[in-house]
Amino acid sequence: MAAVSQVLKRSFSSSSPVAGSIKNVTVIGGGLMGSGIAQIAAAAGQKVVLVETNDKLLHGANSRIHESLKRVAKKQFKDNAAAGDKFVQETMSRISGSTNASEGASSADLVVEAIVENMAIKQKLFADLDKAAPAHTIFASNTSSLSITEIASQCQRKDKFGGLHFFNPVPVMKLLEVIRTNDTSDDTYKKMMEWGQEVGKTCITCKDTPGFVVNRLLVPQLAEAIRMLERGDASPRDIDTAMKLGAGHPMGPFELADYVGHDTTKFILDGWHEKMPDNPLFKPLETLNKLVAEGKLGVKAGEGFYSYKKK
Repeated sequence: MAAVSQVLKRSFSSSSPVAGSIKNVTVIGGGLMGSGIAQIAAAAGQKVVLVETNDKLLHGANSRIHESLKRVAKKQFKDNAAAGDKFVQETMSRISGSTNASEGASSADLVVEAIVENMAIKQKLFADLDKAAPAHTIFASNTSSLSITEIASQCQRKDKFGGLHFFNPVPVMKLLEVIRTNDTSDDTYKKMMEWGQEVGKTCITCKDTPGFVVNRLLVPQLAEAIRMLERGDASPRDIDTAMKLGAGHPMGPFELADYVGHDTTKFILDGWHEKMPDNPLFKPLETLNKLVAEGKLGVKAGEGFYSYKKK
């Protein structure tokens, strides 16, 4: 649920070319998260292979990266358009595309997976990559809610497996949660931390625990706000106002839940409830289930707790 991190402080990455041990990065998945990860790695001077399932999706990812880079250049080189154009062109030149994950990872120092939040699909991907990637290659998942240990279970290189949880939009958000399992080696952990810093992120460390740090605190808060509504304690607007003016939050929990998408929140809560059915924080929410069933997913659907339809 990387989109929830919009509440954090924003600033654009301005990384310079790196000289670290990770020089070749393969990103699996060219959606919002994957294309953002590819962008910051390329902007930091690394060669990037971006993998998607077909050429049309690759084209879309490249277009997304190009437009994002132009926005970065406009900010960073506002007094030097030529330098901005050069920055965009040089960064794009470091990104190549592939529709074959195994071939795309054949020379990678680091593989970052940013595909659908489905355990079986992730496990199969990494099992295949484990056979194709060089022995030194580090594997990482950008999952926001699934167990890194479980994803890595089908691989032989468990010591070279960890989590790199970025936040959306990746080029803007400064935080990177670096997740180490009980099997992650000290060397792998050190390289992931160094790489995160090289691409301009502030890195924190977390064990492989549900939701890591941000989502483990944030999702239950959103759920508790909904429970307050279900009990009739206060209205969504009053709860939002209370948290903004009383706790200094830039968005209230209902505004944030609408922004994140109720399908995303439900997916996370349902997954945690399945794993930990006795934890009351993860108990399914009737209101949330109803919103999802009615297609009222929040901002992206035009309606959630609030209406976003143009009048």
